[in-house]
Amino acid sequence: MHIAVLGAGSWGTTLAVLLARKGYAVNLWAHRPEFADQLAAERENRRYLNGVHFPDTLRVFTSLHEAVSPADMVVTAVPSQALRETVEQIRDLSMQGRVIVNVAKGIEMNTGKRMSEVLLETLPGVQISGVAALYGPSHAEEVSKEQPTTVVASSPSVETANRVQEVFHTSMFRVYTNTDIIGVEIAGSVKNIIAIAAGISDGIGYGDNAKAAIITRGLAEMSRLAVSLGGDPVTVSGLAGIGDLVVTCLSRHSRNRYVGEEIGRGRSLDDVVTHMNMVAEGVFTSKAVYDLSRAKGVEMPITQAVYEMLFEGKPVQQAILDLMTREPKKEVY
Repeated sequence: MHIAVLGAGSWGTTLAVLLARKGYAVNLWAHRPEFADQLAAERENRRYLNGVHFPDTLRVFTSLHEAVSPADMVVTAVPSQALRETVEQIRDLSMQGRVIVNVAKGIEMNTGKRMSEVLLETLPGVQISGVAALYGPSHAEEVSKEQPTTVVASSPSVETANRVQEVFHTSMFRVYTNTDIIGVEIAGSVKNIIAIAAGISDGIGYGDNAKAAIITRGLAEMSRLAVSLGGDPVTVSGLAGIGDLVVTCLSRHSRNRYVGEEIGRGRSLDDVVTHMNMVAEGVFTSKAVYDLSRAKGVEMPITQAVYEMLFEGKPVQQAILDLMTREPKKEVY
């Protein structure tokens, strides 16, 4: 089998290495030609994943068409807001018979589309039965070191989900299957917003009570939005939901938690993002999900607070006060 991985960030590189270690022929595409040349020369990604060497079956490409043309499976690992722009470049290639596995977590700004919807809209001939999402608590820093990790391969097609499971599954990278791609994609996107909120709590200096409240009520927001779009509420109790939510809110590796922590300490969003080496998906997703929740009439107060702090300049302490002094409610409504 030939596999193309689009995106040479930490996660795309990690998955390319994982698949190459299994013996697959892997084409890793990097957006910037000079970066691709560097990866090919050094045989490792020193910028994002220093010390993880490329297996012999991993090749680096600067041409998107050359990387994708021979592939039986295409893994999209570019940032969520760049997915449409990236795959539009291969609209002329037939996707018939190929499986597309998206690993970017986010909701597209301005359209409110999930990543599978972006792929279906952008690539002619692609059917939802040939698209899968691979989500779950899986920091690249740990997966690349072959530390135990579990994820979920989700597709409306059982056959496709099983195929992705077979391709990615290893002794230290355990893959489960799920047919609720809506719930999986919403869970994997909203968790980044909640992680920003958790980071803000850390930056201010709040304790475990606040963190637990953010995680638990964030899970409720995630569930409400998923159900409003046709997802299964049970999905948010799984790896793409509570599993990824917990790891993203607690881990030192979490970019989204880091953004929140720095904002909680008083830095501006522009200052934090400008000095980051990688993309924190939750920043733009917070705006996309806030807009989507309003359009669907779904109450998401933590998401709204994060959006207002990031994009409307609302003071952190005021946002927290507004959250805590809302009208009392039932826990489940």
